[in-house]
Amino acid sequence: MQFNRILIAVSFVWLVVSFWHRNELPGNIDQVPELGNEPAQTTTGKRPFDVAFNGVNYSVAPEYAYDITGMIVSYRHHDGNSRMHSRANDHLNMLDVCVIWGGNLLNERLHKIDFWNGIFTCNVRTRDQEAWDAFDMNQLSNNHLISDDEFIRRQVRKIKVGDQVRIKGYLSSYAGEGGGKRGTSTTRTDTGDGACETIYVEQFKIVRPATSYWRISMWASLALLLAGLVIHFRRPYRPY
Repeated sequence: MQFNRILIAVSFVWLVVSFWHRNELPGNIDQVPELGNEPAQTTTGKRPFDVAFNGVNYSVAPEYAYDITGMIVSYRHHDGNSRMHSRANDHLNMLDVCVIWGGNLLNERLHKIDFWNGIFTCNVRTRDQEAWDAFDMNQLSNNHLISDDEFIRRQVRKIKVGDQVRIKGYLSSYAGEGGGKRGTSTTRTDTGDGACETIYVEQFKIVRPATSYWRISMWASLALLLAGLVIHFRRPYRPY
């Protein structure tokens, strides 16, 4: 069937295009009111404590209570059994998540800015001077999220670019047995090494999931492609 061959070809091309764009920021951001607030950092009487995860014991030293609501612009899940995390015996760090808040959500050229996570960093780049001039680097943070709670770790695995999330816990330094120690930033105005916030997470919530039409079209094109392939292979064989 000529129509089915066209369906397979078109759906495949659209699947590739939509997959490529699936992590672009949404064009219209329906932000929750809390996204306009600065992160809340307050003193805490929480004492250092020990946790165990994946057979490794860790010492966590809280420095401040912390509550941040932000929109995810990039993230990187970590596998504690690979690369630097394996060498440091660090299974507690579940991911890095880069978020923005405040006036950055009002930047009409936000879509002109590229965000991506390295192993321990959030990177920002644009060729659009107007977009850069309207962007406030003090309203962006890269957060190392640590937790031994399996429920929280499952919630974190669901995140997507554009999701608005709330994270509550403690800005903390921590160390694992046989590994190095990681500290935390306690200000949003620093840069370079050590500028990331390390948060021991006690509550994590996706307060407003992103609506990505690219992601919707990706799944729709995949469904059409699979349907076309099923029809193709179920047709009776006709030798030419």
